[in-house]
Amino acid sequence: MNQEITLNLDIFAEQFLNIEESLQDIFASRVPLVQDIGRHALLKQGKRLRPLIFVLSCRLCNYGGKDIYALSTIFECIHAASLLHDDVLDNADIRRNRPSANQIWGNQAAVLGGDFLFSKALSLALGAGRIEFLKTLTSSTSKMTEGQILELEHTDNWKLTREQYMEIVRGKTAALISSACECGAIISGVASREREALAGFGLNAGTAFQLIDDLLDYTSSEEVVGKPVGKDLLEGKITLPLIYTLEGFEAGEKNRMVEHFMNGQADAEDRKKLIRAVRTGGAISRVRKEAQGFVDEATACLRLFPDSPTKKHLLQLNGYITKRKF
Repeated sequence: MNQEITLNLDIFAEQFLNIEESLQDIFASRVPLVQDIGRHALLKQGKRLRPLIFVLSCRLCNYGGKDIYALSTIFECIHAASLLHDDVLDNADIRRNRPSANQIWGNQAAVLGGDFLFSKALSLALGAGRIEFLKTLTSSTSKMTEGQILELEHTDNWKLTREQYMEIVRGKTAALISSACECGAIISGVASREREALAGFGLNAGTAFQLIDDLLDYTSSEEVVGKPVGKDLLEGKITLPLIYTLEGFEAGEKNRMVEHFMNGQADAEDRKKLIRAVRTGGAISRVRKEAQGFVDEATACLRLFPDSPTKKHLLQLNGYITKRKF
């Protein structure tokens, strides 16, 4: 893997430009507030991983339809809708270094804005003209919701296991990325073998992406990731870095600390100490190694495809996941 290229997203400049232009067409509404919330959620330079991976999956399968970029916005709309809803559920006031939509317009408007983006995504998916496309997409959104509900159910569950955590990750994050890859295969009309391979690629890459996201919550800074460091801990979300850190504590120490947090007695200094323990106790390298394992699995899924510039780009994007800083 060429690390220099892996870390340089400029190789996707043309795709990003076309995606941005297509997103401009999303906001057709007679209601100005709908347009304001939609633009706030969509036009402030997210990573665009989901539409990009759809475009590359289509290209890998030799699809050259003119609708490729319009269809790619489906996955960014669903992602943005989920973030609007997440910020309401989490009472978040910052998203990507800006006030969140719910902070500006209130919870009700933010939820309805998310509903609008979701309905736009379904409308665009109908335009694909393939029932399997729509079935795959709606299945992934059901899994997303289940993953988010599982996460909510396990809030402040300090006994959360790795297996339970992975079930959450596969649902709330990996399912949509897998769907973007699989829908690229569906619209291209390739055989089931290629379709399954791309779905597996997306599932593994998406899992690695979330592991790194949870790692960055402990290791990065608010200026870089656009949200407070330790936000997951503050919200009672038990993620893999914390699970592995807790495994290294002696039973008595672990029980005292968990009781302290669950009883609401933990303060900012307690959280800082725990974040330090995550950073210094070996959990970070362990999670990064596990994420790399999923990246390697994703790479293996593409072996049946012949070498091509698009395959190389997908592999470079896959390699970027564990190197990213935000």
